[in-house]
Parts: sequence; structure tokens; C-alpha cells
Amino acid sequence: MYDVQRIRGDFPILSRKVNGRPLVYLDNGASAQKPRVVIDAMTQVYEEDYANVHRGLHTLSTIATERYEGVRGIVARFLGLPDPEEIVFTTGTTEGINLVSYAWAAPRMQAGDEIVLSVLEHHANIVPWHFLRERQGVVLKWVEPEPDGGLDPQKVIDAIGPRTRLVAVTQMSNVTGARVDVAAIGRAAHERGVPVLVDGSQGAVHAPVSVPDLHCDFYAITGHKLYGPSGSGAIWIAKARMAEMRPFLGGGDMIREVTRESVTWNDPPMKFEAGTPGIVQQIGMGVALDYLMGLGMENVAAHEAALRDYAMERFRGLNWLNLQGTSKDKGAIFSFTLDGPAHAHDLSTVLDQRGIAVRAGTHCAMPLMAHLGVSATCRASFGLYNTTAEVDALVEALELCHDLFG
Repeated sequence: MYDVQRIRGDFPILSRKVNGRPLVYLDNGASAQKPRVVIDAMTQVYEEDYANVHRGLHTLSTIATERYEGVRGIVARFLGLPDPEEIVFTTGTTEGINLVSYAWAAPRMQAGDEIVLSVLEHHANIVPWHFLRERQGVVLKWVEPEPDGGLDPQKVIDAIGPRTRLVAVTQMSNVTGARVDVAAIGRAAHERGVPVLVDGSQGAVHAPVSVPDLHCDFYAITGHKLYGPSGSGAIWIAKARMAEMRPFLGGGDMIREVTRESVTWNDPPMKFEAGTPGIVQQIGMGVALDYLMGLGMENVAAHEAALRDYAMERFRGLNWLNLQGTSKDKGAIFSFTLDGPAHAHDLSTVLDQRGIAVRAGTHCAMPLMAHLGVSATCRASFGLYNTTAEVDALVEALELCHDLFG
């Protein structure tokens, strides 16, 4: 049985007060809170087992290396993958997508080649492709979302043409919460010989993921949204794509031999991991993923679906609340504005005074904001520890906002 009150007890920060009120943390889409097991594990490494990884022959280095490298297997298991050697550690999804842009896409794309994107994308899955547009003449081909904030996979498939070299698409919008049928997109793209990159930053957090079923070539995640530390993350890269990639960063660990005249590269995934890594951060991410798998991602998904449905029912009674994204297949992520002159920042400030943490702004999704015709929204994004009582607290605070600004 999913006991949300017991789970809340695993997260120390949830017991604090903000502005004299119990914290209602609804900014999970930006960064999730950390369970005690993650905090304790990272503290233990720093206090007892810290050393640099790889090549060190002393005891602490051996322990740190074993724990650090063991996280590849944890990530692979979390993503339903058989081979940890296809997992490249990164500082997060942004670095993972940039790795693909620099190491795979840049060497093989020419002026006029196309990358298919959706307007739902986070800037992390837009800006790296703009680099190729500016520097190499690559064409960005945009797919518009539906009126309900969802994305029709057939429209993405129809956008694939003879010059398409990559489809890059999110699994879940961080603004509308819409889930994208990346498996249908991936199957069709592969039938046309086109690789697919999936931004799993939100998708991997809210439901079970089996990457082999998605028919993609790259799948990126970020640790801080997965209840782990910031500065941690990973990207799965299919071995066939790895073989086509040049190194992204140069330095220690990613080399086999360096002379005055030449350098030879290490085998993947080390080939793409230069320098001293975020050792403790990645160990913390591994503990966070084990925690999630202990809860069962299917149980997390069911809990959040119930929260989503309850929130939607409460929001229907607020006829002055403008929800951005009402697709049937969506996660518990709600972006909204209010009728009247109040800016999203005004709403966020009032909510904060009542202890409610939401995000206000463009959510690193300016093309989507322009499509929606808004300059900014408030976003309440729910996680595995949120409750229906917190939905009620949010609705009560929004009613206060309406009274103040309506």
C-alpha cells in the first residue's frame, strides 16, 4: 500500500515551515526534494569513504570507484536496460543533450539537414540545436502542439523528410504536463532511418520507463528531478550511436594513451567522461533511484494520477483560472494564469506567503509561451510526497489571489 504520510517522513525538509505555515512544496518540476537516505548516503561518503575514482590503488579509492561505477547498473535497471556500458554520466539532461549535439550531430550534419522538434521542448532540447543552426546551417523543423497542450505523434512523424537527420522530443512537457507517445514517433522514425533523442527529464520522474520500448537512440535524465542531488545525471546512448561519436570534452579518464604526437581514446562510456566527475553526486543519484524503485514507479504513477484527477476536479470550480494544458494524458503538472491584471510573479508571491512553493515565469520554454500567447505562467508541479490536502491549500490560496487581483 502506498502510504504517503510515511513517505513524507522520509523527506526532512517537508517538516519545516515557510512564513509561519507548513511548507507545501509544489515546485517538483524544477527540482525535487531529497529523502533522508540520499542525504545520509552522501554525508557518509564524504565522512568515511571519499577519494577520487579510477586508477587509485588505495582502499578509499577502491571503495569510491566501486560505489560510483555501480550507479551505471542502477541507472540501467531504472530505465529497463540490459547494458550499463551504454550509460554515460553527465551533470544532468542539459549536458547530455549538448553531448549529443557536439559529439554526434555536429560532425555529421550539413547545411540544409533538418532536426525535427516540438514547440513543447525545454530550452535544454532547443538551444543545442540552435548552435547547429547558427554554425552549420542546420534547419530546425517545428511541430505545433494541439489546443489542449498535447502533441500529436503523427504530426511529428509527418514532419520527417528526406533531409531529417534527428528527431528530438520530450517525453513529458514541463509546462502542460502532456505525455508524448515517443514510442510511436521512435518506431516511425527508425523505419525511415532517422535517430531519435528523448528528453526524459520529466517523463522518467512520474512513471515507469522501459527505454527499449521507446525505439530511441538517446535518452537523457537528470538526477535532481529524480529526488537526487543537483549536478548528477545520465544519458543512455545506443552502442551504434556511440560508435559514431567523437569525444566532447578532453582530459583525464577519457584517454587510453597520450604522447607528444598523438592521443588514443578510452572505450565508451569513459570516452565521453573527462576529468574528475561528480563522484558523490552520482552516488547520491544511485541511492535516489534505488529509493524510487523500492517504492515502485507504478505506485508513484498511480498516486500522482490520483492527485492530478483531484486537482483537475477542484480547478473546474475556479472559472477565473486559466489552465495551460488539459490533455487527457498528462501528468500532475499545472501551469495557469488568472483572469485580471495579476502577473504570475504576483501570484507566486502571494502563494509563498502562505507557505506554498510554485514556479513563476517561462519555465525555460519560451517558444511554448509564445504559442500559448502568455508572457509567463505559474506552475504547480506535484511529486510522490504531495497530498490532496496540499491541493486544497493551493486552491484556497488561489481563491485569495482572485479576491486580491480579480
